[in-house]
Order: sequence, then structure tokens, then C-alpha cells
Amino acid sequence: MKIGVVGLGYVGLPLAVAFCEAGHDVAGVDTDTRVVEALAAGRSHIEDVPDESLAAIGSRLHVSTRYADLAKVEAIIVAVPTPLTRNREPDLQPLIATGTALAGVLQEGQLVVLESTTYPGTTRHQFVPLLEESGLAAGRDFHAAFSPERIDPGRTDFTLRTTPKVVGGLTDECRRHAVALYQEVCDEVVEVSTPEAAELTKLLENVFRSVNIALVNELAILCDRMNIDVWEVTDAAATKPYGFMSFKPGPGMGGHCLPVDPFYLAWRAREFDMQTEFIELAGEVNQRMPYFCVERVARALNDHAKAVRGSRVGIFGVSYKPGVGDLRESPALRIIRLLRDQGAQIIYHDEFVPELPEHGLRSEWPEDVDVAVIVTAHPGLDLERVVREAPLVVDFRGVTRGIEAPNLVRL
Repeated sequence: MKIGVVGLGYVGLPLAVAFCEAGHDVAGVDTDTRVVEALAAGRSHIEDVPDESLAAIGSRLHVSTRYADLAKVEAIIVAVPTPLTRNREPDLQPLIATGTALAGVLQEGQLVVLESTTYPGTTRHQFVPLLEESGLAAGRDFHAAFSPERIDPGRTDFTLRTTPKVVGGLTDECRRHAVALYQEVCDEVVEVSTPEAAELTKLLENVFRSVNIALVNELAILCDRMNIDVWEVTDAAATKPYGFMSFKPGPGMGGHCLPVDPFYLAWRAREFDMQTEFIELAGEVNQRMPYFCVERVARALNDHAKAVRGSRVGIFGVSYKPGVGDLRESPALRIIRLLRDQGAQIIYHDEFVPELPEHGLRSEWPEDVDVAVIVTAHPGLDLERVVREAPLVVDFRGVTRGIEAPNLVRL
């Protein structure tokens, strides 16, 4: 089988490699010439896809910027970004551009599957009409489906193959073709009745996490005021064998999905004259956490007779999660900006992020700082050294709970 993948980012490239490893040929298309040139030279820009994986699949993966290369494939998977605008509303421009371009090369009998996270109805009412500008009819001349990506960068316990794949087709026949496609690289395929059901499944997964993270984040702020250890409370609650699912507080949410997906659903709900207040409130709580974290740093410095202005602040971890260098929506970046706005001098250390060009910073071990702030605790971070060397440590991840020290402050 020959398969096309549009968008060779953290979703599309692992998919392309997986199909190649399963013995199929893949035509990968990306509009970023730097990405295409790097992949053609055997260099991966995705942490979950090492250069060795590209070398192993050899010529099975052909990459270019040309949509015309997709005219001879049997199935096309679309995994382009679906970000938010500055007003935190869905930005479907990359998706619209892709659909328009595909209409110029779409062939009878092809399968097109959208994987980009979006609101219910996008596949049927936005994407398919763009494809039908080709003159072909969806469900009759070509097949269309939606299958939400479930990629968690840096995760090794659940992979593309071992994570169940949800698929919803425009018609029953569309769904059958999509299921057959994903069975090549996924051990379990979960069929749902429509693209809308598949679209909402992805949003529910991440709204669920967003709401529960917001709950424990709000609890962390309350515990701070009540002088109760939030980590002790969450650990104790987690011992209940039923009815409670443990979530941990932190400096906010990052990545593409969690900070974005709830707003896709909230925006769509407004079109049905409904305000999803609970969902939107969760997003707002998580958006506020970096501000609380900066306030907590300021109070910790004040307790040591220091002001934020003029203090040297060492930030440990700037990516949005441990073990990866992904900066998308990372709360650390907002914390850095807020601290700088208050006059702090920032030094950061992150083995996965060698530099922050927009901040004019390069990763280095923070020395001679007034406070060390643990924002993202990467595996292997020498916590004992951090606590030993810094006169003051503020831990927003609860990773120092096994250490007792007078200079240590936790969320």
C-alpha cells in the first residue's frame, strides 16, 4: 500500500514512520522546506523519531512540499496544526489550506482521514466540502473519516501501536476503509458511528484532564492560604481504591492539546446557544497558574529579605513536560516573562532545550542565584544538588518531597 501523510510534525512523522516500518511506502508532504530538507537528509526534528528510525526505513519514506505527490496514493492522512487565534478561538487556516490543495490532486477511490484536533462537525461541514471542490463526492467517489491523534510526546509505555485508535467515517464504507488502514499500525481500532463522535471523543479526553488539573491547581492555591500541604492531601486521596483519580497540581498546562482543546469545544458550544462555563472556567484557572507561581516566588524571596527586582532567578525546566524539549504553550515561558517584567534576571537549565532565542538565553546550570525554581523536572535532574547549592528553592512539581531542608518551598 502507498500512503500519503500531510504534516510531518509530532503526529504525522511518527505515523509515516510506523507505516514504513509495517512495509508500506509513504509520501510525506510538509509546507516547511526546512523540515523536508532535514528529513530528506535523514535528520529528524521530532524527539520520538530518532535519526536511526529514518535510516532504517530507507527509501520507503519520500518527503516533499508537493501535494501532487499524493495523486497516486491509496490513503491520505492529514495531521496539520489546529491552533487558537489570539482571541483563543479555533484557527482552521492550515486545515483549510490543506483541504484546498488536496482538492487539486484528489483521485477517485482514495481515502482521506483527518487527524487534526478540532470541534465536532469540522470534518463533515468544513473539510469534506473543500475536498469536494475536486468534483468528487465524499462517500461515493472517495472515502472520508476522522481519527483523533492520541500522541503523548516522550511516552514509551503507550505507543502508536498499543494505544487504541478511534475512527469515525462519513459513511459505513468510509469507516471500514479507515479501520483497515489503521489496523496496519495499531493493535486495536475503536469504531464510532460518525466523524462527530470521533471529534468529540478527543475533546472529551482532554477536557477531562483540563478540568481535573484545574481542580487540583485551585486546591493548591487554597492549600497555600490554609497552610496545608497539597501534596500530602492528593497522595492521601489517591489511596481511595474507587471514585477518585489522582491528578497533580503544577504551574499550568502546556503542549498542543490540553491548553487548546477545551476552547475548541467551548467555541463550538456557543454556536448551539450554550455556555460551557465549567469547561471555560477550568481553562481560565490553568491559564492563571503561572501568575500564582510568580506570586509564590515573590513571597519566598520576600521571606528571605529580597525583592524580585534585581534577583537572579534560576529556572529548572522550560519545556511543558518532563523528558521532551517541546515548548508549545509551556507555562515556564510565561513565568519567565512575568519574572522579567518584575525586574528579575533569568538563568535557565534544560537539557532538552539548549536555547530560548526569543529570550536571548542559553541553557546553563544556574549558579549564584537568589532562588532556584523547579518548573519542569526532567528525568535525571540532580535535586539534591539544586537544594544544596541554591539558598532558596521553590518546587512547583512536588519532586523534592523526599528532601527536608530549611531553604525549600513547595507549591
